[in-house]
Amino acid sequence: MPQQMIWFFTSVAFGLIAWSVVTARYVWPLLRDRAPLEALRPILVLHSFRYIGLAFLVPGVVSAELPSAFARAAAYGDIVAAVLALVTLMLLPSAAGMAAAWVFNVWGLADLLNAFYQANRAGLLAGQMGAAYFLPTVIVPLLMITHVVAFRILARHQREVWVRPRTARIGLG
Repeated sequence: MPQQMIWFFTSVAFGLIAWSVVTARYVWPLLRDRAPLEALRPILVLHSFRYIGLAFLVPGVVSAELPSAFARAAAYGDIVAAVLALVTLMLLPSAAGMAAAWVFNVWGLADLLNAFYQANRAGLLAGQMGAAYFLPTVIVPLLMITHVVAFRILARHQREVWVRPRTARIGLG
């Protein structure tokens, strides 16, 4: 493995660790007691900035040697995730909004995992990302962690939806 890839994976690992600490200490305590719909909003707003993945298509930002299969998959996957985040924000007070939140979250996390897969498959070298190097080392770890948080919020909401009707039927709520 080339040394630049060791530094790249070390950077990704540090990004995951640092954002995990920030999330555990500062983000989750602010979101955990909110209603699920309110807790999802800041996550969706954050993910609406995923249009920045289009940088993988901009010559000069990335090296001309950046594998185009990786660049297209990463860029288009991110713009779809950004659109899904915005659509979900608009729909959120409704049942359609919760369904959209699930679609967004599944798509968004799958897109990030696919980008790592495509990069590995294409034999991408860290230096080929140019200035976009900071996307997978700083931004992607934050996005991955917030997808996990969103899944936790969505699962909690599902439990509330399923538990509430049962307790109402037996006269407890």
